Amino acid sequence: MARRSRAREVVLQILYQEDLNPDADPRLADQFLRARLNQDENLIEFGRYLLVGTREHRKKIDQQLERFADNWSLRRMAATDRNLLRLGAFEILYSNTPARVAINEAVELAKRFGGKHSPQFVNGLLDRILKSNQAEGNA
Repeated sequence: MARRSRAREVVLQILYQEDLNPDADPRLADQFLRARLNQDENLIEFGRYLLVGTREHRKKIDQQLERFADNWSLRRMAATDRNLLRLGAFEILYSNTPARVAINEAVELAKRFGGKHSPQFVNGLLDRILKSNQAEGNA
């Protein structure tokens, strides 16, 4: 597994845990990042960047997901899919990661951690967000 892919996987695990346990101590996330990324400072910093950015922009990201998820509310989505989408949308909307890379990474994580239809669902929704962002001149 590529190094940054591993960091995304760990961040997904943290987002999932925080989503299901909102009262969890956020300081534990950094300990988890350090342990799971074998003290690799570059990867830990990348993971922190993804985690903090996704947390910081969560409200706007969730609005985008609701906007483009036809017939789906966020609370009806599987927790894994919901958090994969948040992470992927953060990378598309707010990071320097090439959008297609962000989508491909999210789809690969959906194949590993999601349900049977998760890869198609994640791909379709993130693609809609990307196209909308490009149409608005932000990409």
